[in-house]
Amino acid sequence: ATMTIGVLVVPLILLHQSFFAISLALGALAGALSETDDHPKGRIKSLALKVVCFALSSLAVELLSPYPWLMACGLFLSTIIFVLIGSLGERYRGVTFGAQLVGLYTMLSSAMSPAWYWTPLLLSAGALFYGLLSLYLLYKNPWRPLEEHLARGFIALSKYQKVKAGLFPSNKNIQKQVSNELALLNVQVVVAMDSCRDVLNNYGGSVADSTLLEPYLRYFMLLQNLHERAASSHERHDLLSSNHANKALIEGIGHTLRQYSHALQNFADCLLSGTTYKHPISIGWMVNALHDQLEKSDIAVDDPLSMIVRNISRSQTSLQNLHEDHKRLLAPKLRKDTRTVMQRVKDLLSWQNSRVHHAIRLALCLVIGFTISEFFNIEKGEWIVLTSLLVCQSTYSDTRQRLFQRVIGTFLGVIGGAILIILLPTIPGKLLLLLLSSYTFFLWQSRSYAISVTFVTIYVLCAFNLLSGEGVVIILPRLLATIIGAVLAFLSVRLLWPHWQYKRLPTLLTEAISKNGSYFTTILEEYRQPANEDDLKYRIARREAHRADNALALAWQDMQLEPRNRQMFKKHAFTLTYLNHALLAYISALGAHRDNHQTLSPEIAKLADSVAESLQAASQSATTEKTVIKLQILDTLEQIQTRIAESNIPIHKQQLTTLYNIANVTRQLLKLAHESKLSQIAQGGKKGL
Repeated sequence: ATMTIGVLVVPLILLHQSFFAISLALGALAGALSETDDHPKGRIKSLALKVVCFALSSLAVELLSPYPWLMACGLFLSTIIFVLIGSLGERYRGVTFGAQLVGLYTMLSSAMSPAWYWTPLLLSAGALFYGLLSLYLLYKNPWRPLEEHLARGFIALSKYQKVKAGLFPSNKNIQKQVSNELALLNVQVVVAMDSCRDVLNNYGGSVADSTLLEPYLRYFMLLQNLHERAASSHERHDLLSSNHANKALIEGIGHTLRQYSHALQNFADCLLSGTTYKHPISIGWMVNALHDQLEKSDIAVDDPLSMIVRNISRSQTSLQNLHEDHKRLLAPKLRKDTRTVMQRVKDLLSWQNSRVHHAIRLALCLVIGFTISEFFNIEKGEWIVLTSLLVCQSTYSDTRQRLFQRVIGTFLGVIGGAILIILLPTIPGKLLLLLLSSYTFFLWQSRSYAISVTFVTIYVLCAFNLLSGEGVVIILPRLLATIIGAVLAFLSVRLLWPHWQYKRLPTLLTEAISKNGSYFTTILEEYRQPANEDDLKYRIARREAHRADNALALAWQDMQLEPRNRQMFKKHAFTLTYLNHALLAYISALGAHRDNHQTLSPEIAKLADSVAESLQAASQSATTEKTVIKLQILDTLEQIQTRIAESNIPIHKQQLTTLYNIANVTRQLLKLAHESKLSQIAQGGKKGL
């Protein structure tokens, strides 16, 4: 992006064509911000759609600018349409967001245009030029987007493993806090895997030779398998750490997990740098030391600690042999959205859909900002609308975070930009500042929003100084517009359909238990069917369970930023997050060993079916007072406990222990839901209270 801006801006500025230079640069900036990760063939379609949408959006603003009321109506309708179309997919979201930006850039610069048609042409041309350069670089390395998304997934899993190593050893006081931190880190892993899957599907529809895609499919399947083993728990960690005779083994597991975390980070770095991954020999030594310690401690083969070591051993072996893994004859199937565009639009257009609420909320916010700008004739009032667009998010917590970061970033950028413009009064100095600020903006865009805002503010100040010599003069109007736009965004999300998290708890808990039940049922099917069949159904159920767990964890996280009088059941939300993630971890432990030549005896299978029925029943009664469900789970727990005491076969005892943990956590979830009276919240939510 910086290269594009440099090529477009520097020659034209030196030729004293500032308007043309800055307009092209703004178009390139909008093109870069709206770019999506896709195969070159898909990128061509996206670029063509982007240029057309940018031209239409800019042209509409130019034609309507003499008529403020028509402009307000157009702004309202176009915002709703763009937000809803953007909800249909990542490619549409990028194009529509860019079109909104271009429309606002046109509002900012149209008054300086020599003729009405120049701004639409130049903004579209800038986006086209950037798109062509980006497309050229993508053709030189067409697999780069896939490598970047896979690397993000392995980096997120590395962070998860590093934190989980803190549970070896563990005690009851820190276990709940660490588990909640893991639940939030799990969100990052699952989001990264979803992004990987979407990009793989995009490439799958564009690549003629599917064998070229197979290495990346193997990496993706490896990431999923490693994540399942990482997320699994065979027993409460404080109980595992309570036996001082196993202290050396427990600490060894913690050290091994930390080294394994570093290995995952190294593999991600190799994906990004294009180098060959070399698995650390030290991890193999550490795993061998763990096996030796198991033998010295005379721990049974199917003891929870043995199962944990086995999982670690299998994970490190998978990572070590990833380049030699050619055993899979058929590429795995990936889940795809098979709905047509019209079906997706129909599903989207429901008043219950939060995206509809956000579209109307954002449209009202932008129109109010535009009206304030016009009515009070605020200098550079268009910045109010631009700030509101960038700050107003779909949830209260996201908007609050963005507001603070936006205001701080703008203040720092304005002050820093003014000082730098004064220190660099010459045109070459300002051009250098323009290019450096654009480069730094893109460098920090995905790392820190506040820092990226600081540098994009410097970029804008410098651009307007080059355009009209008034970069420093617009400091106060820019700050005032930022504050007004940020306050409008905050009030919009605070007053219009705020969707407080405590009201969502009953639905989220019901959904989480239901998806865990489906995941558990699919695992039981995997134990009963031949191992060579495609496990797409299993992977879908597992992903849905993790998504539901993520939703519950994010609700608790977002609740921390909501007004205090809306933070009802905050402690309950914390415990629900912990318990549901524990439930998912125990189910994952059963799933992690499904392909390890294990089977379920008829008696254990019957008990497992009883646990599955309890999970299904629990999902239907999580927000109601049904004593019969509690009695059913208690009866299942008693049966499993009796069978554990009678069993002499280690593997059966471990399977029964896992089933007991699953049923017991389900019982605790139901108990907490009933004690916190989530049923009253659900009924209140239906009444709109």
